[in-house]
Amino acid sequence: MAKILWLIPILPLVAAAVTSLLRREQRRAAAGLAIGSMLLSFALSCASFASVLHEGKAAFNFDWLQFGDSSLKLGWVLDPLSASMVTMVTLVGLLIFIYSIGYMAHDENFTRFFCFLSLFAAAMLGLVIANSLLLLFICWELVGLASYLLIGFWYHKPSASAAAKKAFIVTRIGDVGFFIGLLWLYSQSGTLLFYDGGNGALETGGLSKLATTTTLAGMTVATAISLLIFCGAVGKSGQVPLHVWLPDAMEGPTPVSALIHAATMVAAGVFLVARVYPLLDLDPSGLLGRSTALIVVTWVGSITAIFAALIAVGQNDIKRILAYSTVSQLGFMMAGVGMGGPAVGMFHLMTHAFFKALLFLGAGSLIHGCHEEQDIARMGGLRKFMPITFATYAVGMMALSGVPLLFSGFWSKDEILHSASNWEPSRGPFMLLALGALLTAFYMTRQVCYVFFGKYRGEGTYFQPEGSVATHGVTPREPHESPPVMTWPLIVLAVGSVLIGFLGTPLWPWFQSFIEGHEVRLVHGLSLHVLAVMGLSTALVAIGITTGWWLYGRQPIESAQQPDALDLWNPAFFGAIRRRFLVDEFYDGTVVRLVSFLSRAADWLDRFVWGGLVSLIAWLVLGLSWIDRLIDEFIINLGFNKGSESFRESARYLSRFQNGRVQRYLRVLGLALTMLAFFFLWGCRT
Repeated sequence: MAKILWLIPILPLVAAAVTSLLRREQRRAAAGLAIGSMLLSFALSCASFASVLHEGKAAFNFDWLQFGDSSLKLGWVLDPLSASMVTMVTLVGLLIFIYSIGYMAHDENFTRFFCFLSLFAAAMLGLVIANSLLLLFICWELVGLASYLLIGFWYHKPSASAAAKKAFIVTRIGDVGFFIGLLWLYSQSGTLLFYDGGNGALETGGLSKLATTTTLAGMTVATAISLLIFCGAVGKSGQVPLHVWLPDAMEGPTPVSALIHAATMVAAGVFLVARVYPLLDLDPSGLLGRSTALIVVTWVGSITAIFAALIAVGQNDIKRILAYSTVSQLGFMMAGVGMGGPAVGMFHLMTHAFFKALLFLGAGSLIHGCHEEQDIARMGGLRKFMPITFATYAVGMMALSGVPLLFSGFWSKDEILHSASNWEPSRGPFMLLALGALLTAFYMTRQVCYVFFGKYRGEGTYFQPEGSVATHGVTPREPHESPPVMTWPLIVLAVGSVLIGFLGTPLWPWFQSFIEGHEVRLVHGLSLHVLAVMGLSTALVAIGITTGWWLYGRQPIESAQQPDALDLWNPAFFGAIRRRFLVDEFYDGTVVRLVSFLSRAADWLDRFVWGGLVSLIAWLVLGLSWIDRLIDEFIINLGFNKGSESFRESARYLSRFQNGRVQRYLRVLGLALTMLAFFFLWGCRT
């Protein structure tokens, strides 16, 4: 199965290539190619998953470039981590593709949209099966390119174009560190393969040298390379301080938001950290014998989780709330990997993929039903207009909030909190993550109360009744439920948001055992510590939901202009979180201004210093050429011409004696003899 694993990303890549050649009106063919390729990839993913269950890990490598006696190899790996990821990506991606048929039905660039979707899916699938850090990086950059195309899909909107450029540039900042780490790893280990018969970069043969070599300030090479690679994960997964691109990515169509924020692009950073975990955990020289790199990962994730959760509380754009929620949950995942290992973080990644895709697609259904309205203050009472969307959205909300026992988010988030409670270096991450869990339940309850309860507040949206010629009696345009092609994916994701959680409960930790390669065993009884963490998690969710209902649901919101309850309680704090703690403004005032100043300085240097120097040299060379011309024309040429003319005149006179006439030669000879005789006789007389 490992040898044909390449077919999983190739199928959507071929679909993207063929779709790029289709005409704009060939909408059905474009959708059919995209969905068909994802369906086949999903079938192959299920087969690969079954193969791992029965046969274990396998890798396939091949020579890509040959230089001298050395070669650069690429390859793909089939192990529990890649098998679970390709299955999840293809399933969730397939549902998003189907949903997009209804959501993008009226878009004139429908065909181009599915071309970009297929390219995005192909890049992500190539990333997760890669057995080479170089191949992973190639697909990593293709994911960035595809996200740029999709975020800026509605390029006629200035905000969408700006968001696409922002996402591309900010993620490239992290990728610079990633690329340096990649080069450094190759220079130290001589390979970029993860697994290569014991000699891969993540195996004993490749890791042994990295653990003993030190660099600046006594830091081992393993730690330095790990932190550089983690820079790429920080950018791609929207961790502080490179999180600013991710909320702006909402400018793309909602299916793009679901695809980026749920199963693909942002999950790539967490997957990268999980993939190179043996490298991150190589140097136990940090606090209490913990790896320095994993300590950094833990703190960055924990700070991101609480920071983004606070900002989500103050937002009114339904997609922006979910975007900051994604940033927060990615922080949970990073912290989970840092404290509990890949299995802990990846379990939350899997559950999050289902319920966050559900929430984003549900938000798209709400926006579609409310005629492109995204402000939750201008919604309200939608549960009676859109019952299917309401029911499925409620499932996603409870899964994200971590409502106990039934919903998957409870089990995955609870395991992260359990790992945090046992983390010896500090209790700080546990406190931050616990507060983040409370805030998650609070802001999701706030959103649901605004959107589904009270009365509909969609003011200012009207339509003229069909057949009416009068201007009076115009009624508000009511919301409507989305078509089945959009609601059925919501139902499937809602079911998945419930069922997937039971694969990793404390009593039956199947997923964790699968990722770690251990035998699955049923746990008989739970320790008091596990029960205490579960009780605390339940209490936090209850407090968050109760507080949110008390502030926003108990007294229904009457109008879109009504101040927020938190704004009335503490305007300064609410203003800070609504303005996102002014992080973007801080970057505009510092980094952007510095770059702008440096660019202007470079332009000035280019125009007036380097350009002036070039112009001076040009004038100097031109002046020397004029002097050279004067010397050539009036000294060298003039003297040479005069000499040549004199020589020519002399030759012309002499040529008269060489005209070929014998008589003239005899006369000259006779004259010469006469003169010679005259001089001879004259000399004799004297």
